[in-house]
Amino acid sequence: MSLLRKRNRRKAATRRHFALPVLDWRRIGATAAAIGALSALGYLVSVGLDQPVRKVTLEGSFQRISAVDVEQVMRASLNGGFVTANLDELRAAIEALAWVDRARVQRRWPDTIVVEVLEQQPAARWGEDGLLNTRGELFVTGSRHLPPELPRLDGPPGAEALVAQRYLAVQGRLLDLGLRLTALRLDPRGAWEMDLSNGVTVRLGRSQVDQRTDRFMRVAAQVIAGRAAEIEHVDMRYSNGFSIGWRAGAGRKPNRAAATMRTGEIDTDA
Repeated sequence: MSLLRKRNRRKAATRRHFALPVLDWRRIGATAAAIGALSALGYLVSVGLDQPVRKVTLEGSFQRISAVDVEQVMRASLNGGFVTANLDELRAAIEALAWVDRARVQRRWPDTIVVEVLEQQPAARWGEDGLLNTRGELFVTGSRHLPPELPRLDGPPGAEALVAQRYLAVQGRLLDLGLRLTALRLDPRGAWEMDLSNGVTVRLGRSQVDQRTDRFMRVAAQVIAGRAAEIEHVDMRYSNGFSIGWRAGAGRKPNRAAATMRTGEIDTDA
């Protein structure tokens, strides 16, 4: 065998053959036609069902929210027919109203949109003209009429949830002692102060606020229980103890008694 023939045999041995798949164009065409037919049918069905919205039903208590305001928002935001109306956009527009907490929007065959509105539940006042809901979210500002029975919370902008959390943590414990929290303040320096329903202000300061609160609950609350009318404030900003500030005309004897409750030095920056 010649050298050239041997080389040709080696080349032939290294060849690979790949078979291209044979496309079944008839099957592909049938599938495409079926998809097209289904799309067309879906379009025709949607066009046939997409009748104008002839009725809107509002459900909810509507104590703080005006049904007229909700209707106006729906007129401005309801685009399309019964099938093509964007219910998510409609819900978002309704929830943008001040006293709306959540809205549920549904279709009711054949031509009705049902809107259920859940109102915000105010839990506390915020500053001069705001309201917080039960989640500590500020949902109203600039209000002229705030429920006076609600506690007042104050703090820097953005601190609403933080102040609300401390209020919830303290209020239940005070109720167990026969006291009630009417105001809670966080100043720009980070110092806490709370007012009780008996007219006493409790100064907690900036540091060890939880420990100072515990000390007030264990000791100071019992001390002031019978003399709240004479006490202006209780200062818990001591390393181990507290002091009492008496109202004008309360006399000197209570001051000497209060002095024995102080242990350690007060830190006015704490």
